[in-house]
Amino acid sequence: MAITPRLDLRQSQNLVMTPQLQQAIKLLQFSAVELAEFVEGELETNPMLERDEGQNDGPDPGTTLEASEAIFENKTLDDRADAADAAAADTIVGTGDQPLDADHSNNYDGDIAGPGAEPADAVGTLGSAPSGGGRGFEDLDGDIFDSVSEETTLRDHLEQQLTIDIANPRERMIGRYLIDLLDENGRLPADLSPVSEALGTSDADVQAVLKKVQRFDPPGLFARSLKECLALQLIDRDRYDPAMAALVENLELLAQREAPKLMKLCGIDAEDLTDMVAELRALDPKPALQFEDALASPVIPDVLLRANPDGEWIIELNPDALPRVLVNQRYHAVVSRKTRDKTEKDYISERFQTANWLVKSLHQRATTIVKVSTELVRQQDGFFRYGVSHLKPLILRDIADAIEMHESTVSRVTANKYMATPRGLFELKYFFTTAIASTDGEAHSAETVRHRIKTLIDEEPPAKILSDDKLVDLLRAEGIDIARRTVAKYREAMRIPSSVQRRREKRGMTAGI
Repeated sequence: MAITPRLDLRQSQNLVMTPQLQQAIKLLQFSAVELAEFVEGELETNPMLERDEGQNDGPDPGTTLEASEAIFENKTLDDRADAADAAAADTIVGTGDQPLDADHSNNYDGDIAGPGAEPADAVGTLGSAPSGGGRGFEDLDGDIFDSVSEETTLRDHLEQQLTIDIANPRERMIGRYLIDLLDENGRLPADLSPVSEALGTSDADVQAVLKKVQRFDPPGLFARSLKECLALQLIDRDRYDPAMAALVENLELLAQREAPKLMKLCGIDAEDLTDMVAELRALDPKPALQFEDALASPVIPDVLLRANPDGEWIIELNPDALPRVLVNQRYHAVVSRKTRDKTEKDYISERFQTANWLVKSLHQRATTIVKVSTELVRQQDGFFRYGVSHLKPLILRDIADAIEMHESTVSRVTANKYMATPRGLFELKYFFTTAIASTDGEAHSAETVRHRIKTLIDEEPPAKILSDDKLVDLLRAEGIDIARRTVAKYREAMRIPSSVQRRREKRGMTAGI
């Protein structure tokens, strides 16, 4: 075969991930906090974007998702500040004439039940800040800034005590090093030999300083274990006698409710054991948390769900979780007329296109979340009406097929997104559960089975603890076909001890420990 140059024409299809498409995918899986940070960065770097300071009035409650999309398509870029309004449009899901159960609340005026709350029983509602009767400036005594106090950190608190109690500069250096080694609970590593090596001193010097700083306030700091932490607090209270020392050294037996063994080791009777256990429970196993100044990150619901009196669900996006930005058309027109340099024109054009794409991507993200949430509510209507016992088995493909989207898109939409419902605050991922076979042909949700197992264990009498085999028999009698190892796996996942340990614990409760 002769090797000769030739020209071939081939046709093929390739999927190219443009930067704009990558940005849209990234926005879709952002949580509300991450989205706000991203938009804030874009506002700082893109002169064509500006924050929408208008009122978030939104459309009428009856506006459907399709209507909001049609409204958006007819708007100009100047009006696309209302994209968030369109996304926040209420979507009404018809659920027939089925009434809500008695404990179903539609008023958002309480606390939001956390993800760890019991969904079948707890009815969570959105809270509103109470209106307090504040005083005017003229009613304040003295300077207004006198009432502002600076929060003391744990390090500052310990540094003050170090300066007062330890005068030797060498010992102060060791003390500061130990302060820096404290973890979030106020404890030190078990092995302190690296401290002497790093500071070029002896282990005896480190131990001497350790004994001094262990007397600092609050008691229990600079301990190397839980036992030592409790012992330091008992010593401070002058309650560390031989019997209490034996009890602290055998915390494992206390966790196992081994009352007879503890009474024998400590040389006490049942009444003394009850009093000593009460003293232990009054101690603080993590004394450093008294100075914890890091605020927990709040969970911002992306979707709000409420019920109409006629039995329909209303789904809307949380306006507080929607960044409101728009393209500054007037500024773009002014700058474009005055720009003559090609580099500057290219920059302005690129920034303008980026701003347009961001506004469009935010709208697409909002409408996609509404679509997925609407179908989730429709599929899990029984859960919202009657509780976790009516949670249906559901997978991503079920939602994707219903709304004609890809599973990966549904997965991104439900990641790090939360829905505030009358039953509490739940991550969207919570509503996807695997199916458990049934003896009557109807599959059960794994979450429903877990809840049933917990209910059976909570209701078991102390004299008749349910074993895993007995739980299997009871569940099969209710139509749930489940294996013993699955029951054990669910029980361990819920941190419920075995039947032997539960029997020992309830026996210990009767003994007062």
